[in-house]
Amino acid sequence: MKNKSILVTGCPGNLGTRIVEANKDLNILAPTIHELDIRNAENVRRFFESHGVDAVIHCAAIAKMALCEEDPVNAIDTNIIGTCNLVKCVLRKEAESRRSIRFIHISTDGVYHSEAGNYSEKDSTIPYNKYGWTKLGAEACVNLLSNFCVIRTRFFIPEGISYNESAADLFTSKIPVNELVEAIKLLLWSDFRGTINIGGPRKSDYEIHRVYKPDIRPCKRLDMVKDLPVQLAGDASMDVTLWLRLKKQLESGANGK
Repeated sequence: MKNKSILVTGCPGNLGTRIVEANKDLNILAPTIHELDIRNAENVRRFFESHGVDAVIHCAAIAKMALCEEDPVNAIDTNIIGTCNLVKCVLRKEAESRRSIRFIHISTDGVYHSEAGNYSEKDSTIPYNKYGWTKLGAEACVNLLSNFCVIRTRFFIPEGISYNESAADLFTSKIPVNELVEAIKLLLWSDFRGTINIGGPRKSDYEIHRVYKPDIRPCKRLDMVKDLPVQLAGDASMDVTLWLRLKKQLESGANGK
């Protein structure tokens, strides 16, 4: 594994940065946006031609819902077309080299309708905003690969909780970013193929955040959305049974087939 080259996109972001930090013993390619602009097909092609890539962890995206609502064209260019540019280059490389390239794609719980909760990987995907639709579009392209893993998740930065109130009636399965990083490490070289929900138990945002910020105050979801340009999920919690079973197998040394 140490000789494998792993391309991590979106490294200036919270997740990409932590993935690089957690894998310092591996050969990580962490290009800047100037070195690899996924929106530019020619730029992506040149990068793949000049670098050996054995695996891709694709984190780059416009993840702020408000930005996707305000500028859906840019969201399409980055989240959908950018992902497709990577997928096309992976397919070309695989055909030329006759070897498989592992592709880990970070998606979102926002591909589900996010009102009923407890969504499984087999449930209908009906996003509730433009961000979710762009991430679902990206998933469609990733499914053209043979050696892929789509991770539907929601994470947060424990030390980055800057607000003073959190909704007690907004439910998710979100987890601290470092837990997601560890999950990605387990899945990277596993034999698992397909889509998987990764998260924790169903809890309100208030329940989750007060663990890390005890003085945070509870509020209602409606109090939060009244000044926002986007809707917030009511219950985006996920059924993570598949992940818990697979995690146990991978931690015990099995390969997750």
